Amino acid sequence: MRLVLVMPRRMPMPHKSVFSYSRPPKWLDGPCTMNSGRSGYRVFSANSSAACVELAKRITERLGVELGKAIVYQETNGETRVEIQESVRGQDIFIIQTIPRDVNTAVMELLIMTYALKTSCAKNIIGVIPYFPYSKQSKMRKRGSIVCKLLASMLSNAGLTHIITMDLHQKEIQGFFNFPVDNLRASPFLLQYIQEEIQDYRNAVIVAKSPDAAKRAQSYAERLRLGLAVIHGEPQCAELDMADGRHSPPALKNTTVQTGLGIPWRRQSPYPGIELPMMMAKEKPPISVVGDVGGRIAIIVDDIIDEVESFVAAAEILKERGAYKIFVMATHGLLSADAPHLIEDSSIDEVVVTNTVPHEVQKLQCSKIKTVDISLILSEAIRRIHNGESMSYLFRNIAMDD
Repeated sequence: MRLVLVMPRRMPMPHKSVFSYSRPPKWLDGPCTMNSGRSGYRVFSANSSAACVELAKRITERLGVELGKAIVYQETNGETRVEIQESVRGQDIFIIQTIPRDVNTAVMELLIMTYALKTSCAKNIIGVIPYFPYSKQSKMRKRGSIVCKLLASMLSNAGLTHIITMDLHQKEIQGFFNFPVDNLRASPFLLQYIQEEIQDYRNAVIVAKSPDAAKRAQSYAERLRLGLAVIHGEPQCAELDMADGRHSPPALKNTTVQTGLGIPWRRQSPYPGIELPMMMAKEKPPISVVGDVGGRIAIIVDDIIDEVESFVAAAEILKERGAYKIFVMATHGLLSADAPHLIEDSSIDEVVVTNTVPHEVQKLQCSKIKTVDISLILSEAIRRIHNGESMSYLFRNIAMDD
């Protein structure tokens, strides 16, 4: 009889790779977990001015996030330096940038911060620029250049992938970019101000200070169910009246030239037989108001209020026509040069602008300037873009001509 010894089967030792923790290790606890930042976003302020930081804080408070840590300053030689003080790898980054009086410094701050975030491996870089600089230079003038197009190319090369702005001076500026541009509207906030802050606004009339602003004024009038008036013949050069300088090559006239042989001959035009009709020069008519403003509140609406001479002249003519109160509503209050003093000494009762552009200094010089906060719509736009939601809600009841 053979005896067979059956040895107990040896159980294999577990490999370290299949060993799992019953709970995450301590180094995985806390906010710095793996891949936690890839679905997050940060909001930075690209300007060291108090107004830009305040707007950025308003936006972050509404979003429930903290303002990103970054230092933006000017060195002694005038160069701009930006230092990002936290990780942004794989995140959506929103840069808040308002445009103070020193426009070129603000542009360089935005470009340098964008490039710094790009080289720090940010996933998407979205510029929140409520007032887009150089938007007035969006058309060819004389032998100049379309500077707005140049700035769009610079922002794209720096690394921006999206822009949130408000009330572009010309809506066609959106075509200068090769990435999405959300052009928000400030009209809902200004309309709300009219309804809540202007007493007896039902007795008001919306005024366009030039025929070019008639579409915007018509939109306000239709929403408020008010009348419309248009000022024609204001003492300023319209954009269409400015010569673009494109007369190259210059027209050659028939001239007599003396040759070396002493025989005169006539130099003919290179285009014989072509005679274009002479254009009659435009002449501005006297200032007139189309519409009744007598005994009513006049509300002048526009997108930008910079040099206020035209607004002051419009207020004077409205006062002469019987308007007993005059308001000026605009999205961007640049208020350059002596604008605060001119407003203070004029017939304008109140100037209402949004906080897209810092104007704290101007408010100290003029008590008639009031500010409307638009951080609500900017924060909602940021939230929707980050979550991939539709932006159509922010443009409800807004037509293409608004």
